[in-house]
Amino acid sequence: MYKSILLLALFLAHPALAEKYEIVIESGRVMDPETGLDATRNVGVANGKIARISAEPMVGTRVLNAKGLVVAPGFIDLHQHGQDAESGRVKAFDGVTTALEMEIGVPDVTSFLAERSGRSLINYGTSASHVAARSSVFGIPLPAGSILPVAGPATDNQATAHQVRAIEDRLRHEIEAGALGIGMGIQYTPGATRLEVIRMFQLASERHVPIFTHVRSFGRLEPGSSIESVSEVIGAAAVSGASLHIVHINSSCTQDALECLSLVAGARARGLDVTTEAYPYTAGMTYINSALFNPGWREKLGIDYDALQLPGTGERLTQERFEALHISPEPHRVLIFSNTQEMVDSVIPNPLVMIASDGLIGHPRNAGTYAHVLARYVRERGSLTLMDAIRKMSLMPAQRMEKASLAARRKGRLQEGADADVVVFDPRTIVDRATYQLPMEASVGMRFVVVNGTLLIDQGKLVPYTFPGRTF
Repeated sequence: MYKSILLLALFLAHPALAEKYEIVIESGRVMDPETGLDATRNVGVANGKIARISAEPMVGTRVLNAKGLVVAPGFIDLHQHGQDAESGRVKAFDGVTTALEMEIGVPDVTSFLAERSGRSLINYGTSASHVAARSSVFGIPLPAGSILPVAGPATDNQATAHQVRAIEDRLRHEIEAGALGIGMGIQYTPGATRLEVIRMFQLASERHVPIFTHVRSFGRLEPGSSIESVSEVIGAAAVSGASLHIVHINSSCTQDALECLSLVAGARARGLDVTTEAYPYTAGMTYINSALFNPGWREKLGIDYDALQLPGTGERLTQERFEALHISPEPHRVLIFSNTQEMVDSVIPNPLVMIASDGLIGHPRNAGTYAHVLARYVRERGSLTLMDAIRKMSLMPAQRMEKASLAARRKGRLQEGADADVVVFDPRTIVDRATYQLPMEASVGMRFVVVNGTLLIDQGKLVPYTFPGRTF
């Protein structure tokens, strides 16, 4: 009798003990970038949600020991092209619990969502693809397995007024099917006029979704400089009222990245909803037969053929090899070494810049972006605090998506009531292992990863036959 009374008194004194959680993450350094919480706490997970955060002890079906580890909201990658199973695996080891294809989008949103339902390790979603809609209207569908068209009439020709309306109709259909925004790779459709671009921005504003843009050009040569290209989309946002996200400002602006960031800062200071992102690598990657390599690309970037490298083989290109691949109908990928480490190092800590990988098989950013930020910029260089890095990788991308998705308001936070997308990692050892020679080497240091309340990585190992990812 005395023991029962003692237990009852203990439960009344510690309400957390009265409930048994599915998962308890115990004694970790809990960090929430929205509230600023940074303290040793226990986290109780139930029904896919963070049910309780407390210094008091908790009872769980599974208790995860997080002593000495960081407990943070799962990372959200807004710019992930690789939506295959193997990419999902390496993203999870990099701490990514949500990976969205927002820059370009996919040709068919309905099929994309259906194919991943119940089969995805992490959360997923996509934008409606302006590139795909334009190609379809021009009667030249995208090559199988590619999200970009081969350079030609569908990329280089100006659309008629009738064709622009048909592109808009297709994008409306895709948004109704579940697209989270409109993706525009303007550099891959140079025939799109400024007016066509504005029409797409007006559509995004009409449907209350963000528009993600790969800007029209790069380099310092006018016309067609990085500054002009960023100015174009900021102007389109100003006249349309659309929410704008400029992708990979590091590779779109290269040596003028800081000047481009000042344009973003100025737009935001004047009330425009403009955001941007970067990835922490000096090389970009794209398809060699795309319109990005239309004549003049060497002059714009200030590089030559030998700055191009085939992923996997490491082959540096000659003019002859480039020309053979450029006219090929097959969508060959190529690495572009066009930036400097000094410029990348100056962009990543900028408070306006969130982290996004631009991930695709063949480039180490697919597997290593987030661990690389934690290892290089937090632990080694100290140019980012741990809280700022977590903010750039979780809260900021969630906030970018809040106008389009109610789910975004429950992501990117470690708070009671938020979705239980949680990463637990060792800040002393987390590191990326992916290289240009071995781009799919998984990062190490993620001890536990929880997606929608389900344990996906347990003691650094992927839990087999577990697919907790949901549409965003």
